[in-house]
Amino acid sequence: MSAVDHRAPRREIRERFGFLRRSYAMLVKEFIQLKRDRVSFAMIVMLPVMQLMLFGYAINTTPRHLPSAVLLQEDSDLARSILKALENTAYFRFLYEVHDVDDFDNLLKSGKVLFGVEIPRGFERAVRRGDRPALLVAADATDPVAASAAIGSLGMVVQTALKHDLYIGDPPEMPFEIRAHARYNPAAASSLNIVPGLVGTILTMTMLIFTALSVTREVERGTMESLLSMPIKPVEVMLGKIIPYVLVGFVQAFLIISIGVGLFGVPVLGNLVLLALLSTLFITTNLSIGYTISTLVQNQLQAMQMSMMFFLPSILLSGFMFPFAGMPAWAQYLGEGLPLTHYLRIVRAIMLKGATMQNLHFDTLALAALMLLAMTIAVTRFRRTLD
Repeated sequence: MSAVDHRAPRREIRERFGFLRRSYAMLVKEFIQLKRDRVSFAMIVMLPVMQLMLFGYAINTTPRHLPSAVLLQEDSDLARSILKALENTAYFRFLYEVHDVDDFDNLLKSGKVLFGVEIPRGFERAVRRGDRPALLVAADATDPVAASAAIGSLGMVVQTALKHDLYIGDPPEMPFEIRAHARYNPAAASSLNIVPGLVGTILTMTMLIFTALSVTREVERGTMESLLSMPIKPVEVMLGKIIPYVLVGFVQAFLIISIGVGLFGVPVLGNLVLLALLSTLFITTNLSIGYTISTLVQNQLQAMQMSMMFFLPSILLSGFMFPFAGMPAWAQYLGEGLPLTHYLRIVRAIMLKGATMQNLHFDTLALAALMLLAMTIAVTRFRRTLD
């Protein structure tokens, strides 16, 4: 009986040490596996660094120096003082000076500027007479966050501009009025900004993941080798993988737009055929990028991780969550290289502004260039994996 009593604690000690030894062996195995999986290890390091850099330096919730245009029908000292006062608020940056109403409207419709200031003919003479003329400030309110703060700063402009030109000290009363007109979204409804953006955001996420996983799954299962043993070219394989998901993307876009129109009252002012054609271009671009990702990774987990690495900067730097014009120049340059940036401008302009191809040629050409680049890289990488 005493022998049994002495052996029981020893078995417990051995079992405890065995548990620790086996757990330690599994721990070492996982670290070795992680070390070998360089893609996953890079994601662990890069994701927090990327988020910190983007949120710390690129994201600005109070955008300044927003691109603006002026319809200058009178070139006077007072007009120049008003424009200078507007720039001194740090919200407006005048990039264009036009003298035609159609050019003025096209700049706003194409998204090249977010604000337009119209100084009518005979403005200074009417001010000196005391007629209180109106100064029109048109704002592209498809992004209410970017427009609201700038519109709120207009009240200070009168005091600053007139203090040096008409009066010494504060003017006794406002000699002219500023009429701020929020175009395309007068009620500043956030749904009108978010719902069109969701079309591009959801398409980006699903198209990238579907294509990257589809090709990688073939490689993991060994069916890709059987597929390539058939008389078929790499380009034909890629097109066969991409085309079905174009139809899937159409179904997704149709559902989002239909729900947005039916439940949230989002208008569709532009041509639906044009929207469908440019959506096809955008979907194909994302599918090509997803196909490129599939040639860079070794398994489905890595495909998912790399897709998220591309998706994260897309939603942060494209103008979906934060005003694009408020980001620093380097962040805007990065954003211009993302397909979602150009598609968001396209879908919002067509749905909310009724824009035509004439207004969207820059973003259309940018999407086409990104699609050709992605397809070239995808085909080149796929051929290398076969050699």
